[in-house]
Amino acid sequence: MTRSSLRRISPIAAPMPLAVLPARTWSDEQWKRITLGYRARDMDEKWNVFVEDEVAFLHRSWTGNGIYEASFSPVPGDGWRISTVVVESDPSRYRRRSDQYDRLLVELVLSGIVLGEPVVDLRAELVALTTQGSGRTDLPAGVIEHSALGLRSPQ
Repeated sequence: MTRSSLRRISPIAAPMPLAVLPARTWSDEQWKRITLGYRARDMDEKWNVFVEDEVAFLHRSWTGNGIYEASFSPVPGDGWRISTVVVESDPSRYRRRSDQYDRLLVELVLSGIVLGEPVVDLRAELVALTTQGSGRTDLPAGVIEHSALGLRSPQ
């Protein structure tokens, strides 16, 4: 997946540094898979991801709008960590909830969508943050996950 393989994409209009970053270290093999990117297969999937140099660009699939840019750095010995993230702060393009929510969403897209990991703990955290932030406890977990990620709950 490359920038040129996507029909329409727009860069982040109002970049803002994210204060909280994912703590995860991705292995060299996982980083190689991330660099291959991901293209949404249908209307239910919400994210396209491509990598240039050591930056992962996370764009909404329907609008093509850039939402996150995650810069990776190698970890001595083995692996890669996110060293910086910028997030779209223009509310007409993306409605931010919190730094914790954005940190979580970056990790969910990379781990759950690009790598295809089950990420059960991250999904549970997404549901908890969304419920806490909205005050709504009546939404099923699958609805929250699909709204943010375009993913269905694991079977």
